[in-house]
Amino acid sequence: MFNFNYKILLSYLYMSELALFGGKPIRTTSFPTWPKSSSAIKRSLIHTLEHEQWGVGSSTIDQFNNAFSEFQDAKHCISLHSGTSALWVALKAAGVEQGDEVILPAYTFIATATAVILSNAIPIFCDIETETGNIDPEDLRTKISERTKVIIPVHVAGSPVDMNPILKLAEEKRIKVIEDAAQAHGATYNDIKVGALGLGGIFSFQTSKNMSSGEGGAIVTNDDDFADACFSYHNCGRLRNSAWYEHHRLGSNLRMSAFNAAVLIPQLDSIKSDMDVRDINREKLDNFISKIDGLEPMKLCDNVSRSANHIYMFRYDETYFDNIPREIFFKAMQSEGVFTYKGWSPLYREPLFITNENEYPWLRDKDYSSLSLTSTELFAEKQGVWLRQNHLLGNESDIHDIQNAIEKVTNYMKSEPKAFLDLAKK
Repeated sequence: MFNFNYKILLSYLYMSELALFGGKPIRTTSFPTWPKSSSAIKRSLIHTLEHEQWGVGSSTIDQFNNAFSEFQDAKHCISLHSGTSALWVALKAAGVEQGDEVILPAYTFIATATAVILSNAIPIFCDIETETGNIDPEDLRTKISERTKVIIPVHVAGSPVDMNPILKLAEEKRIKVIEDAAQAHGATYNDIKVGALGLGGIFSFQTSKNMSSGEGGAIVTNDDDFADACFSYHNCGRLRNSAWYEHHRLGSNLRMSAFNAAVLIPQLDSIKSDMDVRDINREKLDNFISKIDGLEPMKLCDNVSRSANHIYMFRYDETYFDNIPREIFFKAMQSEGVFTYKGWSPLYREPLFITNENEYPWLRDKDYSSLSLTSTELFAEKQGVWLRQNHLLGNESDIHDIQNAIEKVTNYMKSEPKAFLDLAKK
C-alpha cells in the first residue's frame, strides 16, 4: 500500500474532507501560463514589423523554414497558417484522390480525420495500444486494402509512435506515410527527430502547442519532389521559380505570415530548456503514479529516445476504487486545484461521422456507426486522464501539488468510496 507523505498527513490533521466536500484544496494558485512571451520574441516581432515584408518575400519566413527543418533533422520545411492545412497539403502532395483510403488512429484530434475528408478521401480508423495511446501496428495491418494510399501515425501527446513496423509495412504494401507530429516538436525515435521518418510529417503551432504562434503549421520532409508539391499546394498552385500569375494545380493561399514566423524563431532556443523541464517532471510523475494502485503511467513505444511530453496522460482503473467513475475523480482533482480531464472521444463517435450522402458522396458506403475499437473506447471513455499542457512546465512545488492532490483524492476514494458513489448517482 502507498503511504501518505508528510503533506498529506498534515492535511488530514487540519481537514476531514476533500475540497469536493467542503475541505481546503491543495492548491489555490494557477500553474505556469502558456504560451509565454519573452524579450527575444518581442525583439523578433519588432524587427519584422519595421524591417521586413509581412508576408510573401519576408526573409523572416525563410529563416524560420531553414531553422525548423534543421531542428527537426529534415531537409525541407514548408510553413503554413495551421496544422490542419498542413495535413491537407501533405495528403494532396502525397497523391491522395477521391475514393482513396487513409488509415489513422481513432484516438486523435479531429483535424487528422477532417484533413482526409477535405482531400475527398475516406478515413479508416485504427485502434490504439492501451499502454502507449498510439496507433496499434497489428490492427493497422488488418485495415489495409487495395484502396489504401496513406497511413497517418499520430504521435499522441508528443510521444512517438513505434515507427519501424509501420514503415516496414508501408514499404511492403507501397503505401505512403505522413506523420502527424502536431504535438511532437523535438521528439526523437532512434535518436532521429520525428516528422521526416516517412515521406513527410506535419506540426502545429496552435496556442497550446509546445511551440506556439497562436496559429500556424509546418510540413517537413527529406523528399525533394514532395516538398515541391507541398509548396505548390500551399501557394495557390504556383511552382517554385514560376511566374507569380501562373498556376499549375488547385492550391490555396495557406502560407504562414512573417509575424507568426517571428514569434516562432526565438522558441527554437527556448524549447530546448522547456523540453528538459518536461523530461524531469514526466519522470517524477511517472515514478509517483506507478506506486498508486489503480493508476498507471503511459509507456513509451519501443525505440523512442525522447518524448516531447506535450500532454501528461495516465490511466485510471475504476475497479481499484469500488467502481467510482473516472468523471468523479476529475471533479475531485479539479476541486483540489489540479485540472484533469478526459481528452478526445473516439473519432467515429463524433457527429461528423453520421455522414451526409449529399455532402460527402465518397463516404456514402461507409458505416461508421457499426465500428467499435476496444482499446480506443476503453482509454477514451473510461481510463484516460489528461493533465493540461502547462502542468509539465511547473517547478518542484507545482509538481508536488499535483502529486499531493492525486494522493489525497485516491486515498480518500479508497477509504470513503460511498461518498463518491453517492455523488456519481446524482
